[in-house]
Amino acid sequence: MAPQAGTYAQGSALLHFTRNGNFAPGGSELMVVERGEGAYVFDTHGNRYVDGLSSLFCAQIGYSYGEEMGTVAAGQLQQLAFNTMWGTAHPPALELADRLAGLAPEGIDRVFFTSGGSEAVEAAWKIARHYHLANGEPQRLKAIARNIAYHGVTLGALSFTGVPGYKEPFGEPAIYTRHVFNTNAYRSELAGEALTAKLLSEIEDVIIEEGPDTIAVIIAEPVQNAGGCLVPPPGYWQGLRRIADRYGILLHADEVITGFGRLGEYFGVTRYDTIPDLITVAKGLTSAYAPMGAVLVSGKVAAPLYEDKRTLMHGITFGGHPLCAAIALKNLEIFEREGVLENVHAREDGLRARLEQLKEDLPIVGDVRGAGFFWAVELVRDEHGGRFDADERERLLRGYMPPALFKAGLIARADDRGDSVLQIAPPLISDDQVLDDIVERMHTVLAGAQREFALA
Repeated sequence: MAPQAGTYAQGSALLHFTRNGNFAPGGSELMVVERGEGAYVFDTHGNRYVDGLSSLFCAQIGYSYGEEMGTVAAGQLQQLAFNTMWGTAHPPALELADRLAGLAPEGIDRVFFTSGGSEAVEAAWKIARHYHLANGEPQRLKAIARNIAYHGVTLGALSFTGVPGYKEPFGEPAIYTRHVFNTNAYRSELAGEALTAKLLSEIEDVIIEEGPDTIAVIIAEPVQNAGGCLVPPPGYWQGLRRIADRYGILLHADEVITGFGRLGEYFGVTRYDTIPDLITVAKGLTSAYAPMGAVLVSGKVAAPLYEDKRTLMHGITFGGHPLCAAIALKNLEIFEREGVLENVHAREDGLRARLEQLKEDLPIVGDVRGAGFFWAVELVRDEHGGRFDADERERLLRGYMPPALFKAGLIARADDRGDSVLQIAPPLISDDQVLDDIVERMHTVLAGAQREFALA
């Protein structure tokens, strides 16, 4: 049933990444979500929506474990409400660190806790700098990231983010970063190993141009979110590893989105048979039942931090909060008990096939790409895959799409990075019925867009 119209005052809240004026008096109605159940959420009018985005890639196990998480939280709060990780520790954080080290790729065996993803990315940079300083290479002050990639919006993490519009209002980046091509193969003249060779060659050219001994880190997501679930071509991640090793650079896998089952593995990079030096996580670490992030660090990188009289010059008040750590541990227990990773593996091919059928049925769908429970369809203006121009993207993605998704009862992400994409990331507990529901609602929305923009 389509949601019913109503009104709700935005009040004093400033909404994140939002044109807040859209919800001023006389503007659009603000969706206010007050309850969740399984893969569905309900607003204050009682309207039900299928959460096809896992609340921005966070709600891995959906919304039906609140009572269980509440019991864990209550027990922890009664025992120890808070303690920092500044020169002291507490059992939940120590247990969680050991648990994560046990799940991580071989050699990744140290964990630094944060409160979220941007904090984790910045902490990883500082840990990398500690490593290079200890090795007598203070000149390694530069990073390499990818075009359009999103790595956070705090000022340090923003340096790595490859979206100019997010950066320009805030002055020069805090960290000098060169951005290279991402792995979007759609419209590329090359594919497979030929595309891999071109992408890796460009990275090596940039390293040589900048000076190999000035690069500290290469940062990349196993599957890039911004731009619409950009998967790596064969051998790409192994190539990044070889280049990093050749020039003494650290390889950082940013798994804030792709970690904890989104690609069917605890750490998505393992899907591509590569071991990085640093891994950043957040979101799915607790399935969003509490805010938490972390940096997982290889023994090699962490080793200097254990030298006599050396201090790790970074800390976060709430990093490793006992409440969040206890919830993260319960989340991992639920992952195992409910076979969450197995569910993604079992249903990935079926979800891919459903989305490919959209491409067969609707000319507006030019490309389908992704992995696990992390997918995007790219929208095109004609049968030749033509791009929508800026004015058309404004009308399509910000004008047509939000109310159409609202009416269809689907939470998904219409995104614009020069290409028009509609993105889904279902809760990892979704069964075939939920996945069918998501794709059917996508079909309704996209068929409407096709009619609206007069595509044959």
